[in-house]
Amino acid sequence: MGLIKNIFGKKDKLKESVDLSVLRCDVHSHLIPGIDDGSKTMDETIGILQEFKKLGYKKVITTPHTMSDYYRNTTDIILSGRDKVREELMLRGIDLEFDAASEYYLDEQFEERIAKKDILTFGDNYVLFELSFLAEPMALNRVIFELQSAGYKPVLAHPERYPYFYPDFEKYHSFLDKGVILQLNINSLSGGYSPASKKIAQRMIAENMIQFLGSDCHHMGHVNAIKIESSKMIALKELIDSGRLLNDRL
Repeated sequence: MGLIKNIFGKKDKLKESVDLSVLRCDVHSHLIPGIDDGSKTMDETIGILQEFKKLGYKKVITTPHTMSDYYRNTTDIILSGRDKVREELMLRGIDLEFDAASEYYLDEQFEERIAKKDILTFGDNYVLFELSFLAEPMALNRVIFELQSAGYKPVLAHPERYPYFYPDFEKYHSFLDKGVILQLNINSLSGGYSPASKKIAQRMIAENMIQFLGSDCHHMGHVNAIKIESSKMIALKELIDSGRLLNDRL
């Protein structure tokens, strides 16, 4: 009851910003220049990473989109881009660990990649994947099974942003029952996407359902929003203090 009361009670602002250094690692961003809808240039990428460092992060695992019909990234494209960012960080003397996986869109190509084991993972064989924002994919349960059968641990990106799940909150519990890990976007807790996604995010935190927290950073505006809004994110502090997050183990 204490957690739910703190999140949904009258208190609407912390005395100070949340200490994000406790997380140590960000697990969701789009910071390889020019390969998806995220950072456009190396200077932009480095500027954003410097802000992550100021926030206390020690490591950033960036996750460019991989989609069969739009962002046709390959493992080689992503790893080559990662290496270029690493080189630039070293040249500029910025002490921040940088790695890459991908945010895979659930489509036929994703299933083909799973079958070939051509998948970029992070941590303990975690695979970040996303869904359509319009409708639940018919293949969702099958793909979760395929991932797990291939030895991967599925991580569903920003479940709070899929509106078709809102009327049936038990759907989120069903993911946990299947062994799917849920990754929440920090800016969802400020209402940055919608009031509805904020409400769902708060409820998932209150029910101890979140294990990864990510920025989903595409540009400097996302980092600035975290800096400005974090003192208002009561649920963010509750989540970080809960000890349930896996970020600091990566």
